[in-house]
Amino acid sequence: LVNRPRANVTFEYTLIKGVNDDLALADKLVKLLRQLPSKLNLIPFNPFPGTDYECSDEATIRAFQERIMSKGILATVRRTRGQDIDAACGQLVGKVADRTRRQSTHRSKLAGKEPMQLPVGVEAA
Repeated sequence: LVNRPRANVTFEYTLIKGVNDDLALADKLVKLLRQLPSKLNLIPFNPFPGTDYECSDEATIRAFQERIMSKGILATVRRTRGQDIDAACGQLVGKVADRTRRQSTHRSKLAGKEPMQLPVGVEAA
């Protein structure tokens, strides 16, 4: 990075209500980001089934962004797509866990049966 002073490093920061969205943390983040040319993408948390965390409200997100920008750091807010079908960032985790449980159940049913043989030259993952 020393040889490329114009290059910005982009940081991603997920805002979670009551966890990391207060202005004191924004100030600490600025101190960290000032150490090199950087840009900050603020990502509102997308709740998913089974989580206790919530998305910060719009006013809090804007205040956080404005605090960062008032200190000279470019900060954008990423607007998510797919939230209406539980496919936004972080929301697929529940579906992956469900699939993993189904696979585990299926494997249990197959226990004791002859293991599948792989063709010659193919390694198991």
